[in-house]
Amino acid sequence: MTSHTLPDGAVLRRAQPGDEPGILDAITALAVYEREPDAVENTVEALTESLFGPEPRVFAHVVERDGAIFGIAIWFVTYSTWTGTHGLWLEDLYVHDVARGRGYGRALMKALAAECVARGFARFEWTVLDWNEPSIRFYRAIGAVPMDEWTTQRLSGDALRALAETPPGRA
Repeated sequence: MTSHTLPDGAVLRRAQPGDEPGILDAITALAVYEREPDAVENTVEALTESLFGPEPRVFAHVVERDGAIFGIAIWFVTYSTWTGTHGLWLEDLYVHDVARGRGYGRALMKALAAECVARGFARFEWTVLDWNEPSIRFYRAIGAVPMDEWTTQRLSGDALRALAETPPGRA
């Protein structure tokens, strides 16, 4: 995807080196919005390695205006054993409060949908917090449907380490 100028002059484009501080700022603002203000452990250095290292496995699109990043979409490639094709998983979508209502979120989602189509991906998926009604309304408005029968599961911290250290053949 090349860059695309939005109606207000902002530019939607793939992230590039130098965007890391603005991306991290958006990640931190998202954590505050999601009621987890102290949860972000990411750093500019970690973002640089993840997004622009020798073998990037995570990607980002940004909306930039006047040298500042106002919106981000961070994503990675998935694989469906059922379809036999890859998909795109949206990890984070965020538009700063001062830039909401300008179409940046829709533009980012459209760019990722186009990325899926161009790559022949079968799915574009993400999660949303149950209480986040504004985002849920936005996702319904663009045609997304809930996967009510699926529940996200997570292993982290002590539970992750405990499972990793369990000898083979033991539950």
